[in-house]
Amino acid sequence: MFRQIDPRSPVPLYAQIAGRLRVAVATGELAPGASLPSVRQLAAEVRVNPATVVQAYRELERDGIVESRQGAGTFVRELAEPKRASERQREARRLVRRLLVEGSGLGLTPEDLEQAWTRETKGGSR
Repeated sequence: MFRQIDPRSPVPLYAQIAGRLRVAVATGELAPGASLPSVRQLAAEVRVNPATVVQAYRELERDGIVESRQGAGTFVRELAEPKRASERQREARRLVRRLLVEGSGLGLTPEDLEQAWTRETKGGSR
Protein backbone atom coordinates (compact mmCIF):
# COMPACT_ATOMS: atom_id res chain seq x y z
CA MET A 1 0.00 0.00 0.00
CA PHE A 2 2.85 2.40 0.75
CA ARG A 3 5.27 1.62 -2.07
CA GLN A 4 4.46 5.01 -3.62
CA ILE A 5 5.94 6.99 -0.72
CA ASP A 6 8.82 9.02 -2.17
CA PRO A 7 11.29 10.70 0.19
CA ARG A 8 12.52 12.88 -2.73
CA SER A 9 9.07 14.29 -3.41
CA PRO A 10 8.37 17.91 -2.49
CA VAL A 11 5.22 16.61 -0.76
CA PRO A 12 5.97 16.01 2.94
CA LEU A 13 6.16 12.35 3.93
CA TYR A 14 3.32 12.66 6.43
CA ALA A 15 1.09 14.09 3.69
CA GLN A 16 2.00 11.24 1.34
CA ILE A 17 1.13 8.68 4.02
CA ALA A 18 -2.13 10.44 4.88
CA GLY A 19 -2.99 10.75 1.19
CA ARG A 20 -2.43 7.06 0.55
CA LEU A 21 -4.61 6.16 3.51
CA ARG A 22 -7.33 8.59 2.33
CA VAL A 23 -7.43 6.84 -1.03
CA ALA A 24 -7.55 3.41 0.63
CA VAL A 25 -10.50 4.49 2.78
CA ALA A 26 -12.32 6.31 -0.04
CA THR A 27 -12.06 3.34 -2.40
CA GLY A 28 -12.96 0.75 0.22
CA GLU A 29 -9.51 -0.84 0.27
CA LEU A 30 -9.65 -0.09 4.01
CA ALA A 31 -13.12 -0.88 5.32
CA PRO A 32 -14.83 0.91 8.20
CA GLY A 33 -13.56 -0.48 11.47
CA ALA A 34 -10.28 -1.66 9.95
CA SER A 35 -7.29 -1.25 12.18
CA LEU A 36 -4.38 0.81 10.86
CA PRO A 37 -0.85 -0.41 11.51
CA SER A 38 0.67 0.79 14.76
CA VAL A 39 2.79 3.92 14.52
CA ARG A 40 5.99 1.92 15.04
CA GLN A 41 4.96 -0.76 12.57
CA LEU A 42 4.13 1.70 9.80
CA ALA A 43 7.21 3.82 10.51
CA ALA A 44 9.39 0.73 10.11
CA GLU A 45 7.57 -0.35 6.94
CA VAL A 46 7.86 3.06 5.27
CA ARG A 47 11.25 3.79 6.86
CA VAL A 48 10.32 7.11 8.42
CA ASN A 49 10.47 8.58 11.88
CA PRO A 50 7.48 7.51 14.02
CA ALA A 51 6.64 11.20 14.53
CA THR A 52 5.92 11.38 10.79
CA VAL A 53 3.31 8.63 11.08
CA VAL A 54 1.83 10.28 14.18
CA GLN A 55 1.44 13.50 12.19
CA ALA A 56 -0.31 11.63 9.34
CA TYR A 57 -2.66 9.85 11.74
CA ARG A 58 -3.47 13.12 13.52
CA GLU A 59 -4.36 14.79 10.24
CA LEU A 60 -6.65 11.91 9.32
CA GLU A 61 -8.26 11.99 12.75
CA ARG A 62 -8.79 15.75 12.52
CA ASP A 63 -10.51 15.23 9.17
CA GLY A 64 -12.79 12.52 10.54
CA ILE A 65 -11.28 9.67 8.51
CA VAL A 66 -9.94 7.64 11.44
CA GLU A 67 -10.36 7.52 15.19
CA SER A 68 -7.78 6.71 17.82
CA ARG A 69 -8.81 4.54 20.74
CA GLN A 70 -6.57 4.78 23.77
CA GLY A 71 -4.64 1.54 24.16
CA ALA A 72 -6.36 -0.11 21.18
CA GLY A 73 -4.99 1.68 18.12
CA THR A 74 -6.27 3.70 15.19
CA PHE A 75 -9.31 2.62 13.22
CA VAL A 76 -11.09 3.64 10.02
CA ARG A 77 -14.36 5.48 10.66
CA GLU A 78 -17.57 4.86 8.77
CA LEU A 79 -17.82 7.56 6.11
CA ALA A 80 -20.98 8.64 4.37
CA GLU A 81 -20.80 8.28 0.59
CA PRO A 82 -20.58 12.07 0.01
CA LYS A 83 -17.48 12.18 2.27
CA ARG A 84 -15.95 9.17 0.48
CA ALA A 85 -16.60 10.82 -2.89
CA SER A 86 -15.11 14.07 -1.61
CA GLU A 87 -11.96 12.23 -0.50
CA ARG A 88 -11.64 10.51 -3.88
CA GLN A 89 -11.94 13.89 -5.64
CA ARG A 90 -9.41 15.48 -3.28
CA GLU A 91 -6.85 12.80 -4.10
CA ALA A 92 -7.66 12.94 -7.82
CA ARG A 93 -6.96 16.70 -7.83
CA ARG A 94 -3.71 16.11 -5.95
CA LEU A 95 -2.61 13.55 -8.54
CA VAL A 96 -3.51 15.88 -11.40
CA ARG A 97 -1.51 18.72 -9.84
CA ARG A 98 1.49 16.41 -9.45
CA LEU A 99 1.14 15.22 -13.05
CA LEU A 100 1.02 18.82 -14.30
CA VAL A 101 4.09 19.81 -12.29
CA GLU A 102 6.10 16.79 -13.41
CA GLY A 103 4.94 17.17 -17.00
CA SER A 104 5.84 20.84 -17.01
CA GLY A 105 9.32 19.94 -15.78
CA LEU A 106 9.65 17.70 -18.83
CA GLY A 107 8.45 20.43 -21.19
CA LEU A 108 5.00 18.89 -21.68
CA THR A 109 1.92 21.08 -21.96
CA PRO A 110 -1.45 20.26 -20.39
CA GLU A 111 -2.64 19.55 -23.93
CA ASP A 112 0.16 16.98 -24.42
CA LEU A 113 -0.90 15.28 -21.22
CA GLU A 114 -4.58 15.37 -22.18
CA GLN A 115 -3.82 13.75 -25.55
CA ALA A 116 -1.76 11.04 -23.86
CA TRP A 117 -4.56 10.47 -21.33
CA THR A 118 -7.13 10.14 -24.12
CA ARG A 119 -4.99 7.66 -26.01
CA GLU A 120 -4.36 5.57 -22.92
CA THR A 121 -7.94 5.48 -21.72
CA LYS A 122 -9.47 4.94 -25.14
CA GLY A 123 -6.96 2.24 -26.08
CA GLY A 124 -5.71 4.25 -29.04
CA SER A 125 -2.30 3.98 -30.68
CA ARG A 126 0.69 4.40 -28.45
